[in-house]
Amino acid sequence: MGEFRLDPITARWVIISNEKSLGPKDYKVENPDIRGEVCPFCEGNEKLTPPEVDADRPTGTEPDTPGWITRTVPNKYPILENESNLDKAGRGIFDMMNGVGQHEVIIESPDHNKQLADLSIEQIIKVINVYKKRSIELSRDERFKYVLIFKNYGLSAGASLEHSHTQLISLPIVPKRVMEEFKCVQDYYAYKERCILCDIVRQEDEYRHREVFDNKDFIAFCPFASRSPFEISIIPRKHKAYFTDITDSEIESFAKILKDTLTRIKKVLGNPPYNFIIHNNSVNGENIECYHWHVELMPKLSKIAGFEWGTGFYINPTPPELASRYLREVK
Repeated sequence: MGEFRLDPITARWVIISNEKSLGPKDYKVENPDIRGEVCPFCEGNEKLTPPEVDADRPTGTEPDTPGWITRTVPNKYPILENESNLDKAGRGIFDMMNGVGQHEVIIESPDHNKQLADLSIEQIIKVINVYKKRSIELSRDERFKYVLIFKNYGLSAGASLEHSHTQLISLPIVPKRVMEEFKCVQDYYAYKERCILCDIVRQEDEYRHREVFDNKDFIAFCPFASRSPFEISIIPRKHKAYFTDITDSEIESFAKILKDTLTRIKKVLGNPPYNFIIHNNSVNGENIECYHWHVELMPKLSKIAGFEWGTGFYINPTPPELASRYLREVK
């Protein structure tokens, strides 16, 4: 019999299938390679992208030339553009405004053949430092209320290029999905005067049946109400409302747990497509001090169909307790 589970962070119900639980071999993973004739993100092809807005490169090398370690460029086909005013307007009952925002791509390495899981800890540290640096920079524009950091890996996860990269988008509004999470966090704090994410970390530490990996600063586990098979949350142990408050020491710990988690997923599931999202606080507006930044990582193993769209429920055929066991035990 299936089991309804309520996600305490989003107030979203999930159906967990316990009767016929699927293991890693039950999922057919598509080939995540997306090959083109010329990769614009490869070293030597810098002129194929818009001019870089940031780069980690040796002193003396010119912008938009080879020799870089990480490179950030505007998205060539941006969802939003930072070239106009919001110009809010209404037509009858319908509201609208210009698509103002900033859409950037962080190229994580010059090496076309290495995904994030394959990079050294030192290189991942550099990538996370770029996440922090660019988030701070985009937050300085008072028109923006939210900065989203996300990664798509593989065709079914939304990636259009094979070369490993992460995207940042600044938005003039806080998304509804984020507002729902803020409300649950605030309601919990108003009732218990504690952070719900801090309580979840303490409970997962005590329970241990959903934990995948941990270190002194972070814990990775399969959430109680996982929406999809092998979904993983990564939460900092210390309460911090903003990702950008992460310290150098915590960046190293974050790099280690991110690499370990992605490596386990790759080994257990055969290099599946995935998305990961850094859930962060709002900027230039209401600051939710009881909020606790965290990461959501979702391998793309199942499809959304009519039941999910019609009800808002997700069906997960692999209980998180089973998924975490597979991930813990991999060598």
